[in-house]
Amino acid sequence: MRTSKQGRAFISGHEGNPLTAYLDPVGVPTIGHGFTMRSAAVKRELAKIGITKLVPGKTKITAAQSDAIFAAVLASAEFEGAVNARMPKNRVVKQHMFDAMSSATWNLGAGFMGWRWIEPWRDMGDVAASAAIWASSYNTAAGRKLAGLVRRRKEEARLFAEGRYTGVKEGTPRVEQEEAPRAPDPVTKEAQEILTKLGIPVEVDGWYGPRTKAAILAYQKMHPHLVNDGVLGPATLAQLRRDVAAAKDAVSKGIPGVGGIGALSWVAGLPWGWIALAAGVAVAGYFAWRYRDVIQRRWNKLRGKTVEV
Repeated sequence: MRTSKQGRAFISGHEGNPLTAYLDPVGVPTIGHGFTMRSAAVKRELAKIGITKLVPGKTKITAAQSDAIFAAVLASAEFEGAVNARMPKNRVVKQHMFDAMSSATWNLGAGFMGWRWIEPWRDMGDVAASAAIWASSYNTAAGRKLAGLVRRRKEEARLFAEGRYTGVKEGTPRVEQEEAPRAPDPVTKEAQEILTKLGIPVEVDGWYGPRTKAAILAYQKMHPHLVNDGVLGPATLAQLRRDVAAAKDAVSKGIPGVGGIGALSWVAGLPWGWIALAAGVAVAGYFAWRYRDVIQRRWNKLRGKTVEV
C-alpha cells in the first residue's frame, strides 16, 4: 500500500514545509517536511542535491526539492516500507488506517509499528482499543510532553479509527487575519502565551491579528535562525518552545545539579567550594552550548540588534 494524497497532505499539515533549516523543540536540525539527518533515506536524498549537513538559518532548499524529497523518503523502506512490512496480515487495512500509520511512522520512526498500541488490533481486531492507546501515548520529546505531539497523536488515532483527515494542522503557517476567528486557534494561543512569558506583550486570545504578527516579527528579528516574515510557522513555533524549555531546564536541571554535586563532594571529604564551582562552570557551559541559539536571541534583544536570515 502507499500513502494517499489525503494522507500526504495530513502529514504535511503537521510537519509544515520550512525551506530554511531550523532547530526543532529538542534541538534537532530540521528542514522541509520534517527532514532530519537522523534518517538514512533523508541523508541520501539531501546528498543528491549537495546537502550533507543542516545548518539552522543557513541551509535552504526549494519547494520543489522539498516535495521531491518527501515523496522519495516516504516511499522508502524506512517509512511506507516499514508500515507494509509490520502491519498485521490477519486484519483488513483500509486506506485511512494506512495513512495514519504512515504519519506516526514518519514522526516517530519504524519502531512505532511494533509498539503497544498495535496489540489490541493485531490480536483481537479491536481498532478502538488500539486508537485509545495511540491517542494518549507517544507524545513526548526529550522527556517533555509537547502540545503539538499531544494533538498529533489524537488526530492520527482518530484518522486510524474513523477515517477523519481533520485537525489543527500545526504545520500550516498562521498568517495575519483581519477578523478574530469564531474559536481561538490553539497553536496561535500557545505562541501568544510563550511570547508573554518572554516579555513580548501580546493578548492571549488565539487570534493571529496584526498585534500578534508584530510580536512574532519582533521575536524573529532577534533570532539568528528565523526568517523575518511575521508568519507563525513550524520553525518559529519550535524556537518559541525551545525558549521555554531552556528556562525550565535551567531551574529543574541546572541548579539542583550543582547543589547535588557539591553535597556529594562534601560527603566524600573533598573541598566543597572548588567542586561546586567546577560543577557550576560545567553546567553553565552545557546550557550555553545546548541553548546557544536562545542565548544569542536574548543577547540580540539587549543590544537591539536585528538579524536577517
